[in-house]
Amino acid sequence: MTPWTVRGWTWSFSLTTSPRPPNTSRCRTTNFWRSPTMSCPASAISRPSTCTTTSSPLKLTVAPQFLPRSLRIADLAANQLTEIYPLTFGEKPGLRSVYLHNNQLSNAGLPFEAFNGSEAVTTLILSSNQLSYLPPSLPPSLARLHLQNNRITWVPRGALSRQQKLRELYLQNNNLSDTGIDPSTFSKLKSLEYLDLSNNQLEEVPAGLPPGIVILHLGRNRIRHLPAERLSQVRGLQYLLLQNNELAAGGVHRDAFLRLRALHTLHLYNNRLERVPAGLPRRVRSLMLLHNRIGAIGPDDFATTYALTELNLSYNRLYSARLHRLAFRKLRQLQTLDLAGNHLTLLPAGLPASLQVLKLQKNQLNTLGPESLVGMNGLKELHLAHNRLRIGSIAPGTWQEILGLKVR
Repeated sequence: MTPWTVRGWTWSFSLTTSPRPPNTSRCRTTNFWRSPTMSCPASAISRPSTCTTTSSPLKLTVAPQFLPRSLRIADLAANQLTEIYPLTFGEKPGLRSVYLHNNQLSNAGLPFEAFNGSEAVTTLILSSNQLSYLPPSLPPSLARLHLQNNRITWVPRGALSRQQKLRELYLQNNNLSDTGIDPSTFSKLKSLEYLDLSNNQLEEVPAGLPPGIVILHLGRNRIRHLPAERLSQVRGLQYLLLQNNELAAGGVHRDAFLRLRALHTLHLYNNRLERVPAGLPRRVRSLMLLHNRIGAIGPDDFATTYALTELNLSYNRLYSARLHRLAFRKLRQLQTLDLAGNHLTLLPAGLPASLQVLKLQKNQLNTLGPESLVGMNGLKELHLAHNRLRIGSIAPGTWQEILGLKVR
């Protein structure tokens, strides 16, 4: 699990999960992502209609036709709703948060005027329903919009043209294709910082992305090309997640990352890369290239990525003879190098002295001598399991100068 902080908010994610923002609701949610039950503070309960809870085992199929005008937080999640009414959430000037996830709402059950007169809604969660397109006429005050796990195939033109305060947009696990969005779809979202389009049917990075996006999640699509200018306007981008696509090295233009000067985390694992792509971002600190088809690393593949602290090349097709002795010479800040699951027979030469963790398990190493680890006094972990090493193949004095080393 990797945590990070962006503008005062802390997210965390692993290689297999999407980042999640913190819960900033006024009510404390118990197991929010799995349970619809909310517990509210006494100050909230003392005022009528501040929170709506759904603790009853009975499932609603139709939302209440009228709810109090003083409503602030409405939670109708985990029911079987197929329809809501214009005044269920409409004409509620103090309404802030609406939770409708895990229902059976289609677009036909969500009226166009559903939020008329409710211009203060900042959080709307419609995930895990049956929506086929992004609902139009959403409140312009939205800061967080969750639409993941639906059946969305397209975004109507202008559907997101008024949401200039929107900071987080979740559209993962839908059926969006390139024809379902156009260059104007996200262009008006001037405050957008987090966009998740993972697990859709996209073959290209969407055009017209706003410049302030910090985290862009495009994993599990069908993307094959990264053109030179497609991401150039997203100059605030720090995290670009492109894992589980169909990218080959030739499909990544050497200028694709040229203007992304804030980009420090790049995930390209589980693609079809047969070599390290040219033009990697100069300030990248974490680079994930595992589970590709990389068969060689040349002397200049990482020559410009001076800031790298974490490099994962595990489970590729690397052989010692095709790993250049100067491949890592410029990586003077590198702390973690993962080369597990390749075909290496020798410890790589020219490893940086800054290295603290070296993972070489599941290779074909058959010899190890002190000259292999010269100058690596800061090495703390060396993973060597599942190789061809024997007691006699490790020369005396191999570990002598590395006092804090743990061999695994």
